[in-house]
Amino acid sequence: MGVKRLITNPLRDLARVRPVNTASLAFHRAWPGYQPTPLRAAPHAAARLGVASVLVKDESSRLGLPSFKILGASWATYRALCRHLGVAESSTPVLADLRESLDSHPLQLVAATDGNHGRAVARMAKLLGLRAHILVPHDMVPARIATLREEGAEVTVVAGGYDDAVAASAALADDTHLVISDTSWPGYMDVPAWVIDGYGTLTQEIIEQISEQDLPAPSVVAAQIGVGAFAAAMVRAFAREGIRVVGVEPTRADCVLAAAEAGELVTIPDPQDSIMAGLNCGTGSPVAWPDVSAGMSCFAAVEDADAEEAMRLLASDGIVSGESGAAGLAGLLAFSDELKLTADDHVLVVSTEGATDPVGYERIVGTCPAPQAI
Repeated sequence: MGVKRLITNPLRDLARVRPVNTASLAFHRAWPGYQPTPLRAAPHAAARLGVASVLVKDESSRLGLPSFKILGASWATYRALCRHLGVAESSTPVLADLRESLDSHPLQLVAATDGNHGRAVARMAKLLGLRAHILVPHDMVPARIATLREEGAEVTVVAGGYDDAVAASAALADDTHLVISDTSWPGYMDVPAWVIDGYGTLTQEIIEQISEQDLPAPSVVAAQIGVGAFAAAMVRAFAREGIRVVGVEPTRADCVLAAAEAGELVTIPDPQDSIMAGLNCGTGSPVAWPDVSAGMSCFAAVEDADAEEAMRLLASDGIVSGESGAAGLAGLLAFSDELKLTADDHVLVVSTEGATDPVGYERIVGTCPAPQAI
């Protein structure tokens, strides 16, 4: 099990960071009701960190779900289905057209999840008239399992952690079961790469909002890691601009920090059981690793108490953020001195989820908001 620490990335090489793929933008903008999620000022967080400003990309409500994950799941599902069906991709894709192509195909979408990715895949299945089978680790909180079933998904609880759920989902792949995973393994790279590309919509929104609102460009960006898909998207958007990107993981799931020290991907021992459930991974994603290893300035491993502190601080700024959602800010709070943050710094964090575990949120923050509309 890891310990709370911050390390400088020994593998950093910005020349190896790939550019942002913006192909998903037209797809997401074509969705009914699409609008960019807000970029909110967080003055209490800025005062605590001693910086000029903190901006928070608030993903507590994204296309009807309480997480950013629908961006990657939707784009990857679209591209995977087009390939599976032999249908040409459109420059302005519409889900209704794809659903019509699926009428005679008895497909089931399959995914492993700690909550948000699986719910997004299940929502895509519902929108396309397909079935969904979602595999989850044994310690997933009941509220997140309930939301998967509310999406109409078949849910299987796997005897093990997230990595075990991933292995079980991979074993189901066949002609009628299409795996939509946000992590990769040898022989399965394209779909997780498309998930990263889907998150490009979020990063492009941030860049556009900063320009449109005449806000200062960030000097420091925090990015939650998990398997690395989201972190890879953030690195592509910001590290190439010379901005410091700080990768954040739980001490109980610091697999990418361990990989940076080892110089290659490694698998850390079980269990991965932080309250930051969306980051509870034992192995980084090979398709995300090149960007994450090349672009991160440093890696931070934080404890559950750090995430809880960050949740309460974001709440003081009017932002509802779940345990994984607050992890990026948690990394900056835990190591503000070591990171040498100053009054000249402008900080960007992404709150990647809302209160996806209402019971946990109420225990930590003290007041649970009304459930997100779906």
